[in-house]
Amino acid sequence: MNIDLTDTTSSQINSALVRARRASGTPAVGMVLTLVIVTDEGNHYDALKAASEASKEHPSRILVVIRRPGRSPRDRKIARLDAEVRVGGESNTGETVLLRLHGELASHAHSAVLPLLLPDAPVVVWWPEDAPDHPSDDLLGQLAARRITDAQATEDPVATLALRAGTYTPGDTDLAWTRITPWRSVLAAALDQKHAPITSASVEGEAYNPSSELLALWLAERLGVPVERTVSDGPGLTAVRLETADGTICLDRADGSLAELAMPGQPDRHVALHRRDTAELIAEELRRLDPDETYAAAVKYGVQRLGSGAPATKGAAKDTAKAGAARGESAAPAPTEAAPKGAPEGEGGAETPAKSGKKKASSATARKAPST
Repeated sequence: MNIDLTDTTSSQINSALVRARRASGTPAVGMVLTLVIVTDEGNHYDALKAASEASKEHPSRILVVIRRPGRSPRDRKIARLDAEVRVGGESNTGETVLLRLHGELASHAHSAVLPLLLPDAPVVVWWPEDAPDHPSDDLLGQLAARRITDAQATEDPVATLALRAGTYTPGDTDLAWTRITPWRSVLAAALDQKHAPITSASVEGEAYNPSSELLALWLAERLGVPVERTVSDGPGLTAVRLETADGTICLDRADGSLAELAMPGQPDRHVALHRRDTAELIAEELRRLDPDETYAAAVKYGVQRLGSGAPATKGAAKDTAKAGAARGESAAPAPTEAAPKGAPEGEGGAETPAKSGKKKASSATARKAPST
């Protein structure tokens, strides 16, 4: 059922939602969260389609905020709210409200959204593109327990990761991080089987691919070894290689769907690593609404190394009890030893070896400049 409202108010939209639920025969509200999508007229269709697919797994009220400030001074002075209410049909198990904010109201979206939030239910805000520099300081972001951005949609994804590290607040996450969950799961499972010490690693992927950067930074932070970031033709992430005393552990995905896992002393095996669409990524993010501490550690570890190669901050390279858990999954003990507290650092941020001769964590992540 669709209801179009022109020059309306939040109160009238709430009344329309009640009428639509009663007309569809479902007067009870069975939704678990409110998903706020902040986008523009040109991108709202794809974002709404992905959110609607995700709502099959997470019944939610979807509020699509479309700002239309106007071009002329006269249009910018007008404050008008138009809405489209959808219940059932394409909205699946939830409700959808498209909010078009005209003129001055476009700068006060939170005032239109606040009365429409589900009571006693968590709020998630997603910016498919043009996310604010500091999502938690945004007035809409302040309403949310979880804030989702996408570095891949920016002009300079690597610089965006550095910005996300500097402005990180618990509850922030990025779809570039979500895209590498299957990779982290497979690598963690591989290290469960192979306990040889890891000496170095490399990550291959397209230039300016934030998921490749985040995977390299996650490996460097969790394993405490130097990680080289190399550029390939793609698509996306193409390979990860972990050098051990027994040989190379290689996870290679050349075609963007099926990967091959090679481990010393074991036959090669195929692993499904297809490139997931946005609906799958959003559904994954909505499964957990608590702060993602693993993402925080990875993005913060790498911010000093993306451009200048500055030395690690205190505690960045540490001994981990696990090789890396993908979204809370168990993993094997980290095969490398951490540097003793207060150990000296060598030139270029690389730490000197311990007296025992075992390799210690590198404090910098080696990166090759992307080819032009």
